[in-house]
Amino acid sequence: MVKNAAFVFIKPHAVTDAVKSLVRDDFNAKGFKITAEGEITADQIDKGMLIDQHYYAIASKATLLQPSELNVPAEKFEGQFGISWKQALAEGKCYNAMQACEKLGLDADGLDKLWGKTKKAKKMIKFGGGFYCGEVADGMYVFNGFFMSMRSKFVAPGTSIYYFTIEWDAKSCDWESFRNDVLGPTDPATASTESARGKIYANWQSLGLKAQPDVGDNGVHASASPFEALAERMNWLGADMATDPFGAAMLSAGLSADTIKAWSVDPQVTFGPTGIKQSLFDTFEDTNADYNLALACMVDASGAAESTAAPESNTTSLVVALAAGVAIGYTIARL
Repeated sequence: MVKNAAFVFIKPHAVTDAVKSLVRDDFNAKGFKITAEGEITADQIDKGMLIDQHYYAIASKATLLQPSELNVPAEKFEGQFGISWKQALAEGKCYNAMQACEKLGLDADGLDKLWGKTKKAKKMIKFGGGFYCGEVADGMYVFNGFFMSMRSKFVAPGTSIYYFTIEWDAKSCDWESFRNDVLGPTDPATASTESARGKIYANWQSLGLKAQPDVGDNGVHASASPFEALAERMNWLGADMATDPFGAAMLSAGLSADTIKAWSVDPQVTFGPTGIKQSLFDTFEDTNADYNLALACMVDASGAAESTAAPESNTTSLVVALAAGVAIGYTIARL
């Protein structure tokens, strides 16, 4: 059985020797095996676009893709700004957030302030989750301008993250308990004093932090599922999916390397007999490794079913049913 394995990092605002020791000691005391740890500097994060890949759904619109590569709803764009998407693009009026900083001569904070004014003036539209466009200046349309401020926390000179890769047996702690009880909830003010985030929140001054943690700067990040952990190890550490234990398990289960790579940026997927459509990461969230693997097989088979010709549909349906059965059986066993 594949063990649960997560990628955890201390966020830049909380990287001190005292916090490193706290997190390390906490994992050891609670029976989690630390398999690797180390520092990744701001320069490495910036040059490798690591934080951009980490927040791909948001960053793709802000730094990674050109405006012409974005799937912009043309009717919504024209309805908000009074110019067609095609015309705005052709006239060079569209910018991602990084391009906007260069064009306007602004740093991340400067663009963030301008983005706030744009939002207040109601010159902004939301196309979908994490997908915004604002007219930050007359005839200048910028996508996800807020991301540069988020990014700056990870690429500021002299900063870094400090990571741990950990593994454990799901029988001793399921993934949901790992996130809620061991790590602590997103808002550290509500976290148990026995959790990592709760301890950092309560002892921030003695741990050497400059300010008390909040929802954004909450001390530590941890993967939300075994698959998300795989994606994060591939991004941050350059892990090879063929030798990574969970990646190897997925490949052995019949998922292709191309599928695993495509899934690593959290696409929308459709699966199951009723055609459920949602984020892939949301689908796998808080599942243990074996259940996550069963769900991955079901989602993959469901995707194949959508494009499979009629003569093969019975076989594909059987695969979906078997994978779903494994997932359901696992759930029942936990009750």
